[in-house]
Amino acid sequence: MNPWLAGLAILALVYRAYSRNSLTPLGISVAILTAIAHAIHPWSVFLALLIVFFLSGTAVTKIKHDVKARLTHSSSGSPGGEGPRSHVQVLANSLVASILILLHAWSLRSEEYKSVPMCYRRGAWPRTSDVLIAGTVANYAAVAADTFSSELGILATSKPRLITSPWRQVPPGTNGGVTPTGIHAGLLGSFIISATAAVLLPFCPTSTLDLAGTLGGGVETVGWNWPSRLNFTLAMTLIGLCGSLLDSLLGALLQASVIDVRTGKIIEGEGGGKVLVHSTGSLHLKQKAKLHEKIGTGEGAAIVPEVSGELKKRSIANTTMTSQDGSAGHHESRKVEVGNDVLSNNGVNFLMAAAMSVVGVVGSAWIWDVPLGKVLG
Repeated sequence: MNPWLAGLAILALVYRAYSRNSLTPLGISVAILTAIAHAIHPWSVFLALLIVFFLSGTAVTKIKHDVKARLTHSSSGSPGGEGPRSHVQVLANSLVASILILLHAWSLRSEEYKSVPMCYRRGAWPRTSDVLIAGTVANYAAVAADTFSSELGILATSKPRLITSPWRQVPPGTNGGVTPTGIHAGLLGSFIISATAAVLLPFCPTSTLDLAGTLGGGVETVGWNWPSRLNFTLAMTLIGLCGSLLDSLLGALLQASVIDVRTGKIIEGEGGGKVLVHSTGSLHLKQKAKLHEKIGTGEGAAIVPEVSGELKKRSIANTTMTSQDGSAGHHESRKVEVGNDVLSNNGVNFLMAAAMSVVGVVGSAWIWDVPLGKVLG
């Protein structure tokens, strides 16, 4: 990609993230490195996909912010919403795509690539590594579908139903909760990414490739016509939607949805992290008992002020939170409504994105009869 154009695009992206407070400082740093990895590739489509995903994601987040503030709580005690996205969230959405892009850029340097046009063929000999492109587009289609689905699905007038138990209604914001509105929003997000890729990818025109002198010989038709481009767009859109549903399934099974029993609202973890369910009340009691024991033996007189002050700090920090209506509460008023506390939201997102990238790579390799062992050969 043109380095000057890439530099201006990255600066604009950083300015928007900083001015809108959509990323933490470390998140901005990681986003810059991610954008550079995308811009290293000769094709501009990958940086464009990153920018479209970021801009569309922040746009839908702003649309639902006020509604979400009324429907969920933040683990920090503020009304709903996760606040600026962290570096972990950036990596969860883009790390796999960055790796695939760098691998494909590296493969373009090989001798076999220098003898064919620098355009996107359909995995035909010798451009076997082009299946990595399908994996990259699938990654962004999936994370965009998930973002649109989770951010706009909460606007649904009907209550979500748990994907593992469709007969069960759950509070808005529950991991694994799905609504028709969310599914349609996910389809839209996936299509936006897929259509962007279909417009900007340098598809090779349909032509006949002479394989004389190669094993098997003969000729082969390569390149893309309009029907094949349309099929590519539809396939990527479908993969993205499946990624959103997979994210819901993983969230219902591997992620704990913590609810505030006083308000019945889901509590969201800051930066996509886990939500604390229980306070350190038991630790507080053990420390208090230990202090009384030392005082009883005459060993703790000198440390009474220090330990008492520390216990007071822990009590305030670990047991008091501010709810949406401003009243005081305790972590003990939280409980796990759905799921198991195995992964954070970031972990679920990364696992889903990786899975959909694999689907894109393996699926295109199977359709185009590309040996996976030669993808990087």
